Amino acid sequence: MTDLGIAFKDVFGRAPEGCWAAPGRVNLIGEHTDYNDGHVLPFALPQTTRAAVARRDDGLLRVHSADMDGGVVELRVDDLAPGTGAGWATYPAAVLWTLREAGQPVGGADIHYDSTVPVGGGLSSSAALQVVTALALGELHGVRTGRQELALLCQRSENVYVGAPVGVMDQTASACCTEGHALHLDVRGLEQRQVPLDLAGNGLTLLVADTRVKHAHADGAYASLRAGCEAAASALGLPSLRDVSHDGLAAALDALPDERLRRLTRHVVTENRRVEDVIALLDAGRIRDIGPVLTAGHLSLRDDFQVSCPELDLVVDTALDRGALGARMTGGGFGGSAIALVPVESVPAVTEAVQAALPAARIFAATPSRGAHRLP
Repeated sequence: MTDLGIAFKDVFGRAPEGCWAAPGRVNLIGEHTDYNDGHVLPFALPQTTRAAVARRDDGLLRVHSADMDGGVVELRVDDLAPGTGAGWATYPAAVLWTLREAGQPVGGADIHYDSTVPVGGGLSSSAALQVVTALALGELHGVRTGRQELALLCQRSENVYVGAPVGVMDQTASACCTEGHALHLDVRGLEQRQVPLDLAGNGLTLLVADTRVKHAHADGAYASLRAGCEAAASALGLPSLRDVSHDGLAAALDALPDERLRRLTRHVVTENRRVEDVIALLDAGRIRDIGPVLTAGHLSLRDDFQVSCPELDLVVDTALDRGALGARMTGGGFGGSAIALVPVESVPAVTEAVQAALPAARIFAATPSRGAHRLP
């Protein structure tokens, strides 16, 4: 029995029926574009949330995390409903509720989790928790669903049950990414393409610096940004800001009624173009040339979308000063993590400088990894 299975047995007094894992993600480029029907380019991290699971037939959901205080959380499946918070256990409860609402024959379970995905780091720890839960419960109950559909179910669980108006990027990345690739997702049509991302073969490392500044997608700031983007699209008479072309940006900005809507629109439109630019450079084998595009994305998030913070700006500026080819914040913002594209020979200098500038930061190299899967 694996260490995860042993931990499950220690908590619940029986062996699990199986173990699964789902990764966190880094978004290489394409921030706050997913809920605007745009383009994103995330890749999966080697850091995962793991779940050992066994079914129950008494209508109870019992969940336990090695990383959370408070012991086993016990919930009645029939009592699950949107708005009924249960701390961290709200997320697996939301997934179970959403599967049942979709007509899937999913019942109670015992679930033990552990995770190496930093919580609050902007690296999609919540999506990893949702996806591993959905995959495990689905497989145990014979649910036949594709990975993109599974991601959409997880997004719905967070939108409707948790009450966070997130897009579908994080769940799709956790469910669908493949090793050695970034995932180009066109959110409007949900078309996917795996884009080769060979960092090591090009003498590069992508460093992640988790600032340890916490953020929460469910707070008012995220919802306000989404509402602002929707208001801008409505003012332009468009379904979403995805429909503003890069060539038509100047005219669109002139037509908007206030500066905040202009800032939000400018970021979304130029960020969609940056995703396209990065993909073109990767396809051409010019991976080092994506650095300036990443940095331009950070400046847009900082100045137009205004979701950066002093700690993220410090990491970006320090990394660039010590030899990074490009750097930017990643994730929803208001804290979390920054990434830096660094030549291998400059990794020690960048790491040392960032750690000295922000001692609380957790710094690690990100390797494009596989999406959610069942463990041996």
